Amino acid sequence: MSGRLFVVSGPSGVGKGTLIARARAEVPRLELATSATTRPMRPSEQQGREYHFLSPEEFQRRLQGGEFLEHVEFAGHRYGTLRSEVERRLADGSNVILEIDVPGAREIERQLPDSVLVFIAPPDVGDLEQRLIGRGTNSPQDIATRLRIARSELEAGTDFRYVIVNDDVERAASQLTELIRAALDEETR
Repeated sequence: MSGRLFVVSGPSGVGKGTLIARARAEVPRLELATSATTRPMRPSEQQGREYHFLSPEEFQRRLQGGEFLEHVEFAGHRYGTLRSEVERRLADGSNVILEIDVPGAREIERQLPDSVLVFIAPPDVGDLEQRLIGRGTNSPQDIATRLRIARSELEAGTDFRYVIVNDDVERAASQLTELIRAALDEETR
């Protein structure tokens, strides 16, 4: 039996990674597919763990070879989901969760309509700005770019079947976990 694909989307800094980590701790065989990016590796990151860090040339070569399910340019860097990452895990019977932007989620839904899309929203844009500043990993220019993009992504959130407002991490993580469990239960019926 193949696994189920979950796509978690929302603005940068909304807490997608935190919620996904908590759901993965609660749901067996829920694997995070590692995306590829051309952005520089941060000091705390490792190749193949947070991302597959690719040169712009390697990214383009793989894109031309049809190796991505979705890809996007965001804040001056390219990001994409490797088809092989997802297909291998699903074929092994694992459930896969992706953390991607709104256009990427739409592309995944187009190619894999059985996937479950979830939008994570902040309580408001001011909260999002504070989270991005609190990270300490983004320049003021990068934060401004991410907030501009976030505003348009928040409007697109209404297109998603499932929306979770991350105003309380415990509650939001519980909601995501229960949503995943319900979708998996539905699959086995």
